[in-house]
Amino acid sequence: MSVELVDTETVRGSLHVPAGPPRGAVALTHGAGGTSDAAILQRVCDRFAEHGFLALRYDLPFRRRNPKGPPQPSRAAEDRAGVAAAAAALRNRTDGPLLLGGVSYGGRQTSMLVAEQPKIADALVLISYPLHPPGKPEKARTEHLPDVAVPAVFVHGARDPFGTVAELLEASTLIPAATALVEVPAAGHDLSRAKTDPSGEAVAAVLKLLEETL
Repeated sequence: MSVELVDTETVRGSLHVPAGPPRGAVALTHGAGGTSDAAILQRVCDRFAEHGFLALRYDLPFRRRNPKGPPQPSRAAEDRAGVAAAAAALRNRTDGPLLLGGVSYGGRQTSMLVAEQPKIADALVLISYPLHPPGKPEKARTEHLPDVAVPAVFVHGARDPFGTVAELLEASTLIPAATALVEVPAAGHDLSRAKTDPSGEAVAAVLKLLEETL
């Protein structure tokens, strides 16, 4: 396995390249306060590459514009366009399945794009999905989930204030496709700081879901 830097007009990040011909590809992006160098993204991409996948971790347009600071809600469509650009960069690199996803904000924007464009991905990998603002479960971010027509794996900390595991399991039933959830014990929203590394279990859950559905 090797890691190659990617820096084009539309995509900036790091590509984890498997030792042999790729069996598929995955593109993952970061949360509102992070970058593509987040530890959880590095670990998950390493595991995917070990299983034969091209694994891209990349920066969203808001992070390319500014190395620090949160995204602007009024420009979220630009971030979804960045997800689409990452998907396009990988689509012709493999004949296998293409997976999209990300951490928190990045995963939410990716899922919204997949709801808008069902054929852009074969499955979703959603890490620390921000189901609702902390302490405000009535403001659930689930409106688009019934339009997500591809399998989805959620990787979620047991102490995540952006949604309990029970709340996320209930929300996942809105998706009209197969779903799975990997619970990370005693972990909060930032899985880069989790005491146990969930990357192996997360990738195993994705591979299992792909075998069952594709």
